[in-house]
Amino acid sequence: MKSSNQQIFSQQLLAWFDIAGRKDLPWQQDITPYRVWVSEIMLQQTQVTTVIDYYQRFMARFPTVTNLAEAPTDDVLALWTGLGYYARARNLHKAAKLVCDDFGGEFPHDHQQLQLLPGVGPSTAAAIFSIACNGRAPILDGNVKRVLTRYAAIAGWPGVKQVEKQLWELAEELTPENRVADYTQAIMDLGATLCTRSKPQCPSCPVQNNCQSFAANSQTQYPGKKPRKQIPTRQVHMLILENKNGEILLEQRPDSGIWGGLWSFPEAANTDELEHYLHNKLNAKGTKQQWPVIRHTFSHFHLDITPVHIHLNTDINAIMEDKPQLWYKGHPEQQVGLAAPVKKLLDAVFSSDLLREASL
Repeated sequence: MKSSNQQIFSQQLLAWFDIAGRKDLPWQQDITPYRVWVSEIMLQQTQVTTVIDYYQRFMARFPTVTNLAEAPTDDVLALWTGLGYYARARNLHKAAKLVCDDFGGEFPHDHQQLQLLPGVGPSTAAAIFSIACNGRAPILDGNVKRVLTRYAAIAGWPGVKQVEKQLWELAEELTPENRVADYTQAIMDLGATLCTRSKPQCPSCPVQNNCQSFAANSQTQYPGKKPRKQIPTRQVHMLILENKNGEILLEQRPDSGIWGGLWSFPEAANTDELEHYLHNKLNAKGTKQQWPVIRHTFSHFHLDITPVHIHLNTDINAIMEDKPQLWYKGHPEQQVGLAAPVKKLLDAVFSSDLLREASL
């Protein structure tokens, strides 16, 4: 039996959602498990405003799970370029194939079976189950963790097992028996729009009268911060090899590791290794220009990239060794997945080409 306070929480939240909740997001239209699943994966670690355009392009290209399962990996990664956390896209593709192969192209309407899909954890499975399958299961994404730690003044970083256990128990207690789909969307909306990381809008919050951190004026102390540790910095030289036709040599990265399956420039750890690549592997000759270092930060390290742009004055062929290679011009028909800093560098090359052509 739920306490009156717990019943009041869901009632107040749903009443607020009916008036102020978001109901016009693209994944809230024509709701299916597939559409909800794609949106939930995209929304992991990414804000709604960023996801909307990516989602619409993705669904236009892959309107069904079968379309996604049958697509080449490069097509999937190309539409993910710039969204980051590319393991999500690879898992999305693997899961689509599993749904088609093991479930006949239909998403399982079972909370536990949904968690068998690559990249789908308990919270993502609960969101799909409640929003698209009319089931009851508590969710605990980043927004919900923030709401609940503040509401119950749960101290500590949510990544700690004991804190997470408390949050799951509270999420279970507060989830109502009815209107679970609306409740699931409502509590995510509350965290995204009012109970934000900084400057929470407590006067507008529908559950502030029972919020323990609001009563103690300690909202910004929750959730507890992750213990800080200094992350290392790695260096790499990226070789931007441009041939006489204005095409750039790209290599496909291994499926595992950072930027798995994406296309990038040949790399060297230092200048000596770079020269070895040029003279021993490619026997390349041309004018060389080193660009300023750019930094790309991952969750566990900084990557300082030194771009080296070379205009070749001799004809060479791509060396087909242990990695697939291609000459890239950036035409729309070249659908390949690119990491954000690689796309940024390619844009810089092609925009400078346009400037040079315009000045002729």
